[in-house]
Amino acid sequence: MSDTNTSRVPADSSGSSSDNSSSTAERLAQNSVFERFARAGFVVSGIVHLLIGYIAIRIAFGGGGGTADQSGAMAELARKPGGVIVLWVGVVAFVLMGLWRVAEAALGSASEPDADSTKAEAVNRLKAFSVAVVYLAFAFSAFGFARGSGKSSGSQSAGFSARMMQNTAGTIGLIVGGLIVIAIGGYHIYKGASRNFLKDLKGTPGDTVRILGTVGYIAKGLAIAAVGALVILAAGQSRPDRATGLDGALKTLGAQPHGVILLVIAGLGIITYGLYSFVMARYTKM
Repeated sequence: MSDTNTSRVPADSSGSSSDNSSSTAERLAQNSVFERFARAGFVVSGIVHLLIGYIAIRIAFGGGGGTADQSGAMAELARKPGGVIVLWVGVVAFVLMGLWRVAEAALGSASEPDADSTKAEAVNRLKAFSVAVVYLAFAFSAFGFARGSGKSSGSQSAGFSARMMQNTAGTIGLIVGGLIVIAIGGYHIYKGASRNFLKDLKGTPGDTVRILGTVGYIAKGLAIAAVGALVILAAGQSRPDRATGLDGALKTLGAQPHGVILLVIAGLGIITYGLYSFVMARYTKM
């Protein structure tokens, strides 16, 4: 609690605007209904990651088909009792999580209002916008499977890549996109290894939370980086059928020497990130 006797220095016009923007983002994030649905989004995300990891391990041991990505996980969830209801909750939750991040991108972060430089603020806003795109894509995918019209994200990625590879500019664009995806994966690895994710949480997390976050972020970062590498490889070889997202990356991993072991490790890592998502549902600053 702040000291009521502390003197206040009048802010200039730019500072006042920044403070108003930050307070607007904070009011949005801390609206009770908004916050509950947004936190539910972390729960649904956790379930999706658990299913992706499960499918990856199942594929490693030859136990049935399925695609080890978000579309495969949502298709699996839709077949479970009550799964469609969970997907509809996920649609609302992911939309709200996306809007929360859009607000942070436009107005500044409510949880990190004291960024010490314009550059840091710009980076934070860019990260918020990137995460917003991911959540809104999740919402779109969940909406499709909730309605019973969901499509494989792997086939959609391959189709998009095929169209992009019809000309040189498109191929270059795919390679640049692959490099960006690798950079995002690298950021996840850094966030896990440095335990920078702890700044996102309220309170003082225990050892279990630290382990889940470290392993989960590194595993997800490696998976994301593998997707980016696969996109670049597909573009370089003019093989759009190889640009099939996370499912393609995991199945490529499984085809390597000792692939069963590698795929099981990858699946367990993604499951760990899913478990950490439940932690985020409870303790993420909003």
